Amino acid sequence: MSAELFPSGRSADEPRRVSLVRLSSEIARSLAPVGRVAVDGEVHRATLRTTRWWFTLRDRAAQIAVSIPAAKVRAYPPRDGERVRVTGRLTWQTDRGTLRFDGEALEPVGEGAVAALIAAARQRLAADGLLDRPRRALPLLPRSIGVVCGAEAAVRADIESVVAARFPGYPLTFLEVSVSGPGAVDAITGALVELDRRPDVDVIVLARGGGDATQLLPFSDEALCRAVCASTTPVVSAIGHDGDRPLCDEVADVRCGTPSIAAARVVPDRAQLHADLDRALARVLDAASRRVDVASSRLARIDRDAALVAGVATAARRLDAAGERLALVHPSNRVVDARRRLDAGHAQMEALSPRRVLERGYAVVRRRDDGTVVRRAAGLAPGDVVDVEVAEGRVGARVEDVESDG
Repeated sequence: MSAELFPSGRSADEPRRVSLVRLSSEIARSLAPVGRVAVDGEVHRATLRTTRWWFTLRDRAAQIAVSIPAAKVRAYPPRDGERVRVTGRLTWQTDRGTLRFDGEALEPVGEGAVAALIAAARQRLAADGLLDRPRRALPLLPRSIGVVCGAEAAVRADIESVVAARFPGYPLTFLEVSVSGPGAVDAITGALVELDRRPDVDVIVLARGGGDATQLLPFSDEALCRAVCASTTPVVSAIGHDGDRPLCDEVADVRCGTPSIAAARVVPDRAQLHADLDRALARVLDAASRRVDVASSRLARIDRDAALVAGVATAARRLDAAGERLALVHPSNRVVDARRRLDAGHAQMEALSPRRVLERGYAVVRRRDDGTVVRRAAGLAPGDVVDVEVAEGRVGARVEDVESDG
């Protein structure tokens, strides 16, 4: 019996000899069954080194070193004295011979811490004008409704039951993601962005079936709130119950107390639509009937014979006016008018002709030697020979006497 329990003659009190490497490996393997855990504690000596936060998570009787990427806690960095919940895995540092808790996510614990976190995020959103931005109206008949919710059956069942009662078969697109705990913010934001990119989705509903302040904390995350504001599709916030008011409610286009209320708000009531259409059709038919009655009454009061005579007279006047306008542009009339203008121009030219002037008793005197016209008596001298042109013929003459006015 002793030989089977302790081979090679080793006793129960004798230590098992192993190398340091093997011992370190066995320690690391022994931590694997612990798995991924969430631990509450108080932050002590928090320090940011390049891209990671380092701090001690401690309680009344225990403590452990924690390291977490700064990108994971951008919205809520660890602060000394605050109580938080860190989710992660235990890691044995072989080169250092130390045990470390590698965090994956960090969130505040307690209503006071959660309220302070939400208040700080609200202040930043308000400073950027996102709390007072104009809200978009919901469409009356959205082509499709996108719903971001958790995998729990209750929320989806509530929405589907309301849709079945109001408009059976109305198109819905569900994206089920993690809505609490580490990674919830990224998952919800990613689903929101995906639905916003779909051209057929006209409304997006963020839905969750309630929870405590810590569970609803992802819906107060600043990054998600900014994604809601940046969405080109109207967003309805339906988080928790009527008393729950995460920050997402304050930036959404419409806030509804529960997912069921949101479904009733965005999905039209088919029976009501039919009733509205029937009333609208009745109003159109009634208006058309009244107009026909009015037209019939006016037609009955018209004297058809007088109207016919007046119409014929009006047509005759219009025909005569059209004939007059046509005559003005007729080719033969235009030729006569052109000839008349040509004759008038010819007469005017004849009246200004030098010959016409001579016929009235005037004469033109030219020097015989060069044929120039004599305009002044001072240009001639006694004995000069000139030609005198009259209306009919020409006379040669010799100057005997010159008398100049100048």
